[in-house]
Amino acid sequence: MPVQLERDRIAVEGRTINAQTRIYLMMNKPRGLVTTASDEKGRETIYTVLETSGEHMPWVSPVGRLDKASEGLLLVTNDSEWGARISAPETHLKKIYHVQIDTVAHEKVLPALLNGVKSDDGEFLSATGVRLLRSGEKHCWIEIILEEGKNRQIRRMLDVLGVEVLRLVRVAIGPLQLGKLAKGSYRQLTTDEKTSLDRAIAEAGQGSRP
Repeated sequence: MPVQLERDRIAVEGRTINAQTRIYLMMNKPRGLVTTASDEKGRETIYTVLETSGEHMPWVSPVGRLDKASEGLLLVTNDSEWGARISAPETHLKKIYHVQIDTVAHEKVLPALLNGVKSDDGEFLSATGVRLLRSGEKHCWIEIILEEGKNRQIRRMLDVLGVEVLRLVRVAIGPLQLGKLAKGSYRQLTTDEKTSLDRAIAEAGQGSRP
């Protein structure tokens, strides 16, 4: 039932239950881990990273998802309302990905991602921003910016174009940058980082209103 923590007292058998301290973490998710609490196939999850640190903390959950083959910036928190605002499509909070593909990005690939493609299941998918980062003779890295981040969106878009993803790394969520955080490690968000994210959520939400 709804309660107001500033005036209500919650107790079990006379023992007062206090609200948990809010925890806001950023993790550099390694490739090969699934973004879930448990996996029916017995695969390792992101909680492997949290458990190996030996640090005791209350229950936390990931904000959104990165699929098993993807890596990079992942937020983890016990503040479910905050996490929902980060993930909500209507928030329009930009997520930036660096993607290595199995071909040199010819002139049709980048515009197609911006203009949008129709997936095999008929869903229209498009990127907010795309640019070439660097290119070799056979492969290249491109930057893709998404606002909604539908299920496996980048892989599905490139699959329609006949392009294979070799690596997919999320490097930013709103103003928060992955930076030099080591792969397979995590840390607390600083006060400034949390404030900056909150401001970006508010501004993005205002910008999406008619």
